[in-house]
Amino acid sequence: MHTRSEPAEREPDASARPPLVRELLLIAGLFLVYKLGRQAANGHVEEAFRNAGHVWSFERALGLPGEGAVQGVLLHGDTLVEAANTYYATVHFPATVAFLVWLYWRRPRHYVWSRRVLAALTGAALALHLLFPLAPPRMLHAAGLVDTGQVYGPTVYGETPSTDSMANQFAAMPSLHFGWALAVAVGLIVATRSRWSLLWLLHPLVTLFVVVGTANHYWLDVIVVSALLAVAYAALRLPRTPVRTHLPWPGTVPAQNYASPAYARSGAPR
Repeated sequence: MHTRSEPAEREPDASARPPLVRELLLIAGLFLVYKLGRQAANGHVEEAFRNAGHVWSFERALGLPGEGAVQGVLLHGDTLVEAANTYYATVHFPATVAFLVWLYWRRPRHYVWSRRVLAALTGAALALHLLFPLAPPRMLHAAGLVDTGQVYGPTVYGETPSTDSMANQFAAMPSLHFGWALAVAVGLIVATRSRWSLLWLLHPLVTLFVVVGTANHYWLDVIVVSALLAVAYAALRLPRTPVRTHLPWPGTVPAQNYASPAYARSGAPR
């Protein structure tokens, strides 16, 4: 009787799964370093607003559409703008954690690759936060945008950015909200490979609409983080699945027909 076996990529490779405790400590350590680094980059208020003016002027010189065009869509109704603020505040981190947890248990090889990509992207973003403090468009008077978080809620930021001890509001460049969302989508597309895989791109597309519409990020923040992610993928390629050869069980090799003329002509010992 012939039985069909499931494709190899459907079965998690336990040998590729790193120790859980080590991974938890590693991710917690990376997150702590990132949070401390963002706090260290806080306080550069004048430089952040000066850079914001440069980014705004550079976008207009490039002919990019104003961020206000996206925010205008949100401001058509309170429900939509509140939903966008909620998405910005609650989806970003839990979605990334859920993505890593699922990969760890179901696609260990993809988990290691995606974790490395996210770590590299986050490290590069932290370096930019330190080198290029940037006030978001909601703070820039020239942009004429509404701080939707403060006006409509909910928000994750304090009312006074310069004294906000919970988050560095002058770390708009690049947008890790979008960068992580895009990394999650790419990771799931590669790991699942189904006819519906491209639907995962809805996550970064919605995130793009949200981060620009709520005036938390410029278009350039999204462009820069996409370029950083592309570099990370080029440098950290997904390892190939090792080829496993299965030797036949003893007794399953077809017996030779020693009486056949072909065997006799082969010069086999008699």
